[in-house]
Amino acid sequence: MRTAIYFTPAPDHPLTLAAARWLGRNVYGDEAVGEPDHEGISPQDWRELTAAPRRYGFHATLKAPFSLDATRSVAGLDTAIQAWATETAPFELPALALRRIGSFFALVPGEPSETLQGFAGDVVKAFELFRAPLDEVEFARRTKADLTQRQVESVRKWGYPYVFDDFRFHMTLTGPVPQEKQALLQEVLGRQFAEFIGKPLTIDALALCVEPAAGADFTVFSRHALREP
Repeated sequence: MRTAIYFTPAPDHPLTLAAARWLGRNVYGDEAVGEPDHEGISPQDWRELTAAPRRYGFHATLKAPFSLDATRSVAGLDTAIQAWATETAPFELPALALRRIGSFFALVPGEPSETLQGFAGDVVKAFELFRAPLDEVEFARRTKADLTQRQVESVRKWGYPYVFDDFRFHMTLTGPVPQEKQALLQEVLGRQFAEFIGKPLTIDALALCVEPAAGADFTVFSRHALREP
């Protein structure tokens, strides 16, 4: 089993429900939501373009998927997240924007946030003792991309390249999109998420997500509200 620490809105949040309709799956459960009907996107194209974010569920990564240290348990991690959350205040992100990152699309903050960067870095450090060291195969897989030396060292030390100064908050909506389909996807996603684009989003909880078996869908195990201001 692997675990991950994500941000995702509450189960009944309109953004959660809109993302579930787009991806065809709700991160809070295994039930299928159904395939959306978008002009210009065939069901086959939709399934392929959303396959990766559908498996991981709608979220922003804070601590990337990791295997638990042999001395730790999901219950122990859950308790630690709860305790940490009660000591951490929620905050508001700047207005969300729809952006293409490389060849995939995501919802991102419309402007930089030092509060967000510090929060994400604190999450990485706070729960590091629960992470099992990467084996050689996993280390090689995670350093296969075109990484900087700093990012390679982050994989070695933290198990993931995109932490601290390299962290970029994003809530993924597609896998890689061929160049000839990018304009269409931009338009379709702009309509699907119109009520959220340009609006702020409150970071108000941490979600513990689990992958019960290799290749299985990630699902929210628990969600812990941050401390009331």
